[in-house]
Amino acid sequence: MGSLQTVRSIEGDTVDKICYRYFGATGDHTEQVLDTNPHLAAIGPVLPNGTVVILPVQVTAPTQSNFIQLWD
Repeated sequence: MGSLQTVRSIEGDTVDKICYRYFGATGDHTEQVLDTNPHLAAIGPVLPNGTVVILPVQVTAPTQSNFIQLWD
């Protein structure tokens, strides 16, 4: 994890929705956001409008997977 970014939830937001909006995916991001914001678990799945959420900002480039092409 690198630096952090603070965002506020909008009506109907969940941590997954916020991760999708800012990262383009959920997966590991959701777990990282919940680790960074342990107080969100007590709120419940739908966050109240205006809830402050701290997002970890990835500073490393994604790794390329090595693959072998068997057929053209």
